Amino acid sequence: MVSVDWTLGLQIFNFLLLVWVLNKVLYKPIRGVLQERKGKIADFEVAISENKESVQEKEAAFLSGIKDARSEGVKERDALKAEASDEEKRIVSEINKKALAELQEVRAKISREAQSVRKELQKEADLYSKAICQKILGRAV
Repeated sequence: MVSVDWTLGLQIFNFLLLVWVLNKVLYKPIRGVLQERKGKIADFEVAISENKESVQEKEAAFLSGIKDARSEGVKERDALKAEASDEEKRIVSEINKKALAELQEVRAKISREAQSVRKELQKEADLYSKAICQKILGRAV
């Protein structure tokens, strides 16, 4: 049979002392380490979310910069195309003017040559006609 005597009080005191010692020596330091760890993890999570936001902002700025650069490139290309087109028109216009001037010179030259050839042919035709008339008539005309 179990009798309740002063040893029960000693066992209860011993148990409470053991719980108190274990709490001071073992459980509190472990809980402190766990709390520190939990705090560090929370800090890391905050830093991660801030870094994600920062990365997203930087990526958006980068994409915006690329988009702006592309649009600027397209504008420059269009401006260069327009400038080249104007230059082409100017060059073609100059070439046309030169060609027209040369054509007029050639026509004038041909006209002068044709008139001089006509005069020469007229003289030769007159000579040949006189010669033919003389041969037909048999006398000088």
